[in-house]
Amino acid sequence: MNETIDATDLRILQLLIQDAKRSNKEIGEEVHLTGQAVGARVRKLQDMGVIEGYTVKWNPERIGLGLEAFVTVFLNSGDRHPAFRAFVATREDIVEVHRVSGEGCYLMRVQTGTTEQLGELLEALLPLGNYRVSLSLGVEKSRK
Repeated sequence: MNETIDATDLRILQLLIQDAKRSNKEIGEEVHLTGQAVGARVRKLQDMGVIEGYTVKWNPERIGLGLEAFVTVFLNSGDRHPAFRAFVATREDIVEVHRVSGEGCYLMRVQTGTTEQLGELLEALLPLGNYRVSLSLGVEKSRK
């Protein structure tokens, strides 16, 4: 298999990022390839790990999850990391968790429907450490 990525592969990737539901035929019309050739290139990008999967862009407000917050977590001690990881694994309201350097140990992105639900999450987090919360006022740019 050819393990190089050329400009056409990058254009195909860009088009899929914009709209993952676009057919190979539609992409082929834009990059001047057949749908079959586009499919082969997409499979190559998947095999190389460039394309890891597909996702849905959705509006959490439409299903009652309109409150988004970023929570910086400061664990009480170094031995709390396993307990913290177990805690976040059980929580559907925690969307993303990043291990960070600098201020704090972790940065979480959470989505809840109400401030009360956010408060319940933060209350449950307290035995593990302290936190700082920033509420999202809106997304200015997203690559997803």
